[in-house]
Amino acid sequence: MKKLTVALAMIAAAIVVPATLFAWGPARPTYTTAVPADHITFNSIIDNPSHGDERNFVQVRDAASGNATYVDQISLKSGHEYVVYVYFHNNAAANLKLNATGSYVKAEIPAIVVNGSNGTKAVGYVGASNANPTQVWDDISFSNATGGDIVLRYVPGSATIHSFGAVNGQTMSDSIVTTGASIGYDSLNGVVPGCNEYAGYVTFRVKADQPNFTISKQVRKSGTKDWVETVAVNDGDSVDYLVTYKNTGTTVQNDVVINDILPNGVSYTAGTTYVANTTNPNGLKVGDNITKGGINIGNYAAGAAAYVKFSAIVSRNETSAVCGTTTFHNVAKAQTKNGTKEDLADVTITKKCVTPPVKPPVTPPELPKTGPGENIVAIFGLGALITSIGYYRASRRTSISQ
Repeated sequence: MKKLTVALAMIAAAIVVPATLFAWGPARPTYTTAVPADHITFNSIIDNPSHGDERNFVQVRDAASGNATYVDQISLKSGHEYVVYVYFHNNAAANLKLNATGSYVKAEIPAIVVNGSNGTKAVGYVGASNANPTQVWDDISFSNATGGDIVLRYVPGSATIHSFGAVNGQTMSDSIVTTGASIGYDSLNGVVPGCNEYAGYVTFRVKADQPNFTISKQVRKSGTKDWVETVAVNDGDSVDYLVTYKNTGTTVQNDVVINDILPNGVSYTAGTTYVANTTNPNGLKVGDNITKGGINIGNYAAGAAAYVKFSAIVSRNETSAVCGTTTFHNVAKAQTKNGTKEDLADVTITKKCVTPPVKPPVTPPELPKTGPGENIVAIFGLGALITSIGYYRASRRTSISQ
């Protein structure tokens, strides 16, 4: 009994925090160790030597940390488990011999803590059918800076009661996170006598699950070995595409669908789709719906992966007048119940256009270059020649007429 008392005191002492800093309720009369309550009421003593202010009765710690690390607000990490602590104490004076009946502990845990949250609340309740008030509550806060939403899941079978009585160490009902679970001292019958020696606490675990996944797309020219993000081919070549899905979260992802969107100029080759995973390490041939709405590749646990491979023919319109490199963007999508992600791979074809030779421009011949004097002489010489010809013709007519 002495060792258990010390252990209980150590846990409670680790969480002594002024209640004014935190949310609790309802507003109710408070009591002290020297002057306890004259009726059945829970967690209303403000100077409990082993706990402090009992109104602050819900705390949390990382399961990998010690009992001294219980806090009122904690930053979540993906994949970690957390221990939630709920203290209970019937504050009725011992000499009154007032037993709380129908006593229980209940917790409300948020299903999702969104990325960037600094104050997502979880609430713990302690109550009894004959207590006044019938139920008291306190809360804790979760923050999330992981870059993605976190799902909080109660760990089944983890609720345990800790007490000086016969119930110490017993597993409680999983209804603690729904309708509430009965507590007690001699048994889990809902009966909690009044006085500090009958106090106790309940712990249970929640896990911070974070669904997440990646998808990558690669390509290669058929018949080659290396997968790349971009490959250059010739018109009419066959290429292979590889889609890689990986479950990088902490939850199972069911009914994962892989869909591929082919661009104009790339034609799927029927009968070439294969899926490889742990169940089919050598690849399993599947139907041709990869480009027609997608294929369901099954369920994948955290850390599992799958690979989808298929082939296609790349063909460029050779009648096009466009020269240079044409890029075909191929997009693959992974669709899950936790969202959709996509990646792409590129195929390029380069068309070389023949440029006709350029004919040089025709240049007219240059006239002889002469000075001003020579030009005048030429003009006058030309005039004399014309005059001489005219005189000759006139002389001929006169001679003939004679």
